[in-house]
Amino acid sequence: MKENQKLNLFSFTMIVVGLVIGMGIFRTAATSAKHAIEPSVYFSAWIIGGIVALCGALTYAEIGSRFPVTGGYYKIFSYAYHPSIAFAINCIILISNAASLSGVALIGSGYITKLFPGINWTDIDKALISCIAILVFYGINLMGLKMSSKTQNVLMMIKITMIVVLIAALFFPHAAANTAAVSNTAIPSMSWLQSLGVSLIAVSFTYGGYQQTINFGNDVHHPAKNIPKGIFWGIAIIISLYLLANFSYYTIVGFNQMKQENEIAYVLINKIFGTQGANIFSFFLFFGVLAYVNALLMSNPRVMYAMSEEGTLPGIFGKQSDKNNVLGVSLSVFTAMCMVILFFAQTFDKILNFTIFLDCFGMVASSATLFILRKRTKHLDGTGIYKMKLYPLLPIIFIANYLFVGVSIAMQAPESAVLGVVVLTSFVLLYFITAKRTKHLS
Repeated sequence: MKENQKLNLFSFTMIVVGLVIGMGIFRTAATSAKHAIEPSVYFSAWIIGGIVALCGALTYAEIGSRFPVTGGYYKIFSYAYHPSIAFAINCIILISNAASLSGVALIGSGYITKLFPGINWTDIDKALISCIAILVFYGINLMGLKMSSKTQNVLMMIKITMIVVLIAALFFPHAAANTAAVSNTAIPSMSWLQSLGVSLIAVSFTYGGYQQTINFGNDVHHPAKNIPKGIFWGIAIIISLYLLANFSYYTIVGFNQMKQENEIAYVLINKIFGTQGANIFSFFLFFGVLAYVNALLMSNPRVMYAMSEEGTLPGIFGKQSDKNNVLGVSLSVFTAMCMVILFFAQTFDKILNFTIFLDCFGMVASSATLFILRKRTKHLDGTGIYKMKLYPLLPIIFIANYLFVGVSIAMQAPESAVLGVVVLTSFVLLYFITAKRTKHLS
């Protein structure tokens, strides 16, 4: 890639923040609260989520520094394990990411429709609004990485401003919320630890996404230096904003009401600034959270590019524009996947468990590659690459958390777990069938 098209530290940091802060904090706080039997569970989940995110960020910082290549998230699997594992896991990650993008866009549509309360909006209507938004950012990404990264910076400033408004609401006069703990009548026999596991599902969705930054290895100025810095500062910003926003929800909306809401940020702003203020907030929030849509449209085509280089996807997926290096075919296919999922899923709740269960495979498998990379790239030690401290404790903490979340999903929604295993197994078999046919034809 040309030097003038590469990302500086600030742009890369904003991509990290954009990959993580989607619509999650404006919706999953309510989902997490619904599964928390008491406030201590709720806040423990968000604190643990932040610690795990930091462990994961540092783990991926070293992985990206040791293996800074475009499409690194795929190529690391292939290098550390086997191409079949790389193909299978990256296929389900692409599906999971497309579903996450679709879910985020749908929730964004939920906020924008608040501006028109007199209309009876259906799930299909919201899906159409989401499709329009995705197509707009598809067009922006066709204009090149430089244009999409500049758009990302603007959108991130809007989104961060929206979160700051949520936090600033703490300092405005407001009636005391009812924060008394209530038992979860839907799951009265759930223990504290079980409740924590289920609550962590939504929290994991909200904190997830930063691992995809290793797909930008060759697209960043001085990757060995700027990749770990960008990830560290990005996650530090995210943790601070999330904890403060959740404290604002808890204080102003109240733990009891949080369990009953979806567009929880709208409820909070409405309590402080009234309906007009909440409508203005929703308008800007819709555009701000689309930074997540833009970031995933920037990241995922690079995985398809790497897979085409390995020969596991047709070569056309690696075709780049001579003018601006855009991966046109990969970008178009990923965008189409998102819109297809929109009309099959239609609601955020339907895709959450499935998405996170698939993510558990990818998180555990990708972070575990660090143990292999450390052995195979010893010659890089002392050459200026990033090397994490407290190894191997931090990656072990990260892996253990996602194993815990995966087990929690299997217990709460076994159908999602079974479907995830079936999808993964199917892609492994598809790889060997395809490889055998290719070998036979050659």
